[in-house]
Amino acid sequence: MTPGHTNLPSSGHAHFDIYGYRVRVECANASVLSGLADDFAFFQSTSANANMVVTLTEAEPDYRLWAKAKPRVYTPRNVAYWNDGKTIIDYSGRALGVYDVHAGFFHLSSLHPDLLYEAAFLFLLSRVGEELDAIGLHRIHALGVTAGGPAALVLLPMGGGKSTLGAALLQHAEIQLLSDDSPLIERRGGVHAFPLRIGLLPGSEGSIPPDQLRQIQRMEFGPKLVVNYKYFAGRVCASAKAGIIFIGERGLDSDCTLRPATRLAAWKALLANCVVGLGLFQGMEFLFGRSAKEMASGIPILFSRLRACRRLLRGSKVYHLRLGRDFERNASVVIEALRDL
Repeated sequence: MTPGHTNLPSSGHAHFDIYGYRVRVECANASVLSGLADDFAFFQSTSANANMVVTLTEAEPDYRLWAKAKPRVYTPRNVAYWNDGKTIIDYSGRALGVYDVHAGFFHLSSLHPDLLYEAAFLFLLSRVGEELDAIGLHRIHALGVTAGGPAALVLLPMGGGKSTLGAALLQHAEIQLLSDDSPLIERRGGVHAFPLRIGLLPGSEGSIPPDQLRQIQRMEFGPKLVVNYKYFAGRVCASAKAGIIFIGERGLDSDCTLRPATRLAAWKALLANCVVGLGLFQGMEFLFGRSAKEMASGIPILFSRLRACRRLLRGSKVYHLRLGRDFERNASVVIEALRDL
């Protein structure tokens, strides 16, 4: 990772309070720790109490300790094993994670700082998502913004251009950010902030100053630029009422077009992007060897997501948004729709 983080923890640990779920991250590698501290800077806390302790060690993983672990789940990225109540996660021989849900700790060791950082980020994202689901705050795969009034949610698939559109919108002083990828919705119709890193593919950073960017290396998808939290820290809106749902798609023409959408089209998009959670990283939930009873206990969560989506739809206008190649024009169309609310 390249430098450019907002707040560098000097103590070797960082604390976050994410809607009541408290996390402590411990790591001696300053670059890894400061990257995570910047990603979750909106939730930075001074409390030493923690529901989950994550320790990251830049060292060769010791596989001998878990020689008798039994494999449970295979994925292209890792293999999860089960041993004496703990989940052991092997990242293709390059990193080893040990997760104890009852004790509330996750330990990850690797000689590769980029892998330490990415695996820790994804673990936190997944674990926090479970905790938020349990209290009725549900992630939706969308860009969430507001212009001081109701919120606009732009639903686009992975690679559809949510972050690029978000960066273009932030060039306008009236726009505030809820999240560039996964704002939170709940059954009363509110949309809540979940601002993590804003990730951009190289070449799409536009007018963002170079000193507000850092580059990360990902396990599967190659390099990515991350916009430092400091760049948009004063532009985060904590919560807003729902106002517009954009069902987005990308086009090859230069213009951006907007047309009304049906409630049925909106329901299909909400089912995919919230109830099922396509595009949201939920990998860890499925690595932890759930029993049939534990999986059945998740059914109320699905109904809670459905109720939140129904309330969101009830209070929102719905449009099809076709993004063009002109980033500024895309932003202008979204802003005009927000002004018309």
